[in-house]
Amino acid sequence: MTPQTMTPPPVSKHGATRIEKDTMGEMPVPADALYGASTQRAVLNFPVSGRPVPGAVIHAYGLLKSACAQVNRDLGLLDAPRAGAIIKAAEQIARGEHDAHFPIDIFQTGSGTSTNMNANEVIANLVCLDRGAPIGSSKNAEYLAAGGVHPNDHVNMGQSSNDTFPTAMHIASALQISGRLVPAVRSIAQALETLAQRWDSVIKIGRTHLQDATPIRLGQEFSGYAAQMRHAEERLGQAMAALSHLPLGGTAVGTGINTHPEFGSRVAASLTKTTGFHFHEATNHFEAQHAKDAFVLASGVMKTIAVSLSKIAGDVRLMGCGPRCGIGELKLPAVQPGSSIMPGKVNPVICEAVVMVSCQVVGNDQAITLGAFGGVGSLLDLNVAMPMIADNMLSSITLLAGACEIFESRLLKGLEADVQRCNELIEGSLAMCTSLVPAIGYDKSAALAKQAYAEGKTVRQVALEQGVLPEAELNRLLDPAKMTEPG
Repeated sequence: MTPQTMTPPPVSKHGATRIEKDTMGEMPVPADALYGASTQRAVLNFPVSGRPVPGAVIHAYGLLKSACAQVNRDLGLLDAPRAGAIIKAAEQIARGEHDAHFPIDIFQTGSGTSTNMNANEVIANLVCLDRGAPIGSSKNAEYLAAGGVHPNDHVNMGQSSNDTFPTAMHIASALQISGRLVPAVRSIAQALETLAQRWDSVIKIGRTHLQDATPIRLGQEFSGYAAQMRHAEERLGQAMAALSHLPLGGTAVGTGINTHPEFGSRVAASLTKTTGFHFHEATNHFEAQHAKDAFVLASGVMKTIAVSLSKIAGDVRLMGCGPRCGIGELKLPAVQPGSSIMPGKVNPVICEAVVMVSCQVVGNDQAITLGAFGGVGSLLDLNVAMPMIADNMLSSITLLAGACEIFESRLLKGLEADVQRCNELIEGSLAMCTSLVPAIGYDKSAALAKQAYAEGKTVRQVALEQGVLPEAELNRLLDPAKMTEPG
């Protein structure tokens, strides 16, 4: 977008602007905005989606800038008054008190430089206000000489956008997974385990290829669903481990130019103390900044969980189809009317929402993969698709957590088994003949099934009529409960 086609800069509610400066010159900025010229340029350059960088990334920036100021103070690189002022302002950002002053679109510079400068400028201007100086004084020589805070020299000390933005991505994603998604996955796993135990004695017909198969206990099916979510919880541990390694300390290209050798490790330790999540400095800063493999791995875990949820929701929806002209082995809770034209119709809306979430997460994973793909986002010494990667990752985390929560609270807690329907379907299944194979052979068993189907009878009825086995032996072999165990 050329300067001639830029839209006018947004103004304050009173229509007033102030003039701020950066290395490119003067820029009108809304008078009451906490950001400065660099942020305003990005606002004008990227009017793409209308979606700002996720709040979780901004809050992570607050945590990060606070930790950086503490470490620079402890290393003797930043005087205590300036460090204290930066820490105070950054902690406000971490608490989400100034989200409205982070307006830059997701689709911005791929390094996240605009958002890093947004954070630097907001912190510097918060310090101005705290000290009774006008907003925008952070570039004033007299103010700085009196101990003022400069957005680059002080807030950004020892840092680069190229290592702070990926670090904020790691912090935000790791904390959202541990604080939101892990509890949701753990809770739904427990709910599924409860149902598995409750329905362990409920026997139903199994189905493979959507055709009748040998009997299975409803509890066994649900134990499989519970195991999927327990595996999901384990896989989230792998994702968090990958995201725990922070790129901070690599500065521009991973070499660590203009930063203290201990900076990265000390900031990681400070963040660990603040958040309770165990962060580490990256073992190789070149990999940490040049590639986004940790996000590809973590997103792969999100996709796997989405696939698991789609399987569970899809099965529940299928077993509950009907209520009279379908399978009907499960009774789904009625949460809302299902039709504007068919009175009394109730649809499996929660299952459908969960499946749609799963589709979206798979799409997010594709975007993240492409963002980390060589020649697309990962180019030489820096990945340049990071804001998009961060947005999609946090979207997946939020969507999956929400899907787990509604699936448990709005469906699983009210889900019922129709035991009578399960029994009816088992007795009518032709697959019951499978248990006769060891006694009369495969061919005779198949012939029984074909005759039963042709005559509209059960396998038990035809076998009794033909006298293939004594009735007691036949009843023993055709006991559905025994068919659900090995042997």
